[in-house]
Amino acid sequence: MKTDFDFPSKYLIGPVVFRPDFNAQADVMSANQAWSLFFTAGQEDKALGFNTEAGRFFTNLLLALGAAGVLWAVLFNNAV
Repeated sequence: MKTDFDFPSKYLIGPVVFRPDFNAQADVMSANQAWSLFFTAGQEDKALGFNTEAGRFFTNLLLALGAAGVLWAVLFNNAV
């Protein structure tokens, strides 16, 4: 059985952010790539796919939670 599946083993186990092909990119990282790296602890940058709506959803969710926390703290401190 002959296969053409030849990957260097040192790049298969480590996080994707330390692979040479990831660091050699001149492209700007998208929100999907950033959230994928966050959720997979740096192991995969394409876990959420290429649809930009997922990245925007998690970014807006984080901003909404932060705003709700600040608003809750201001209202709670004024009420007590």
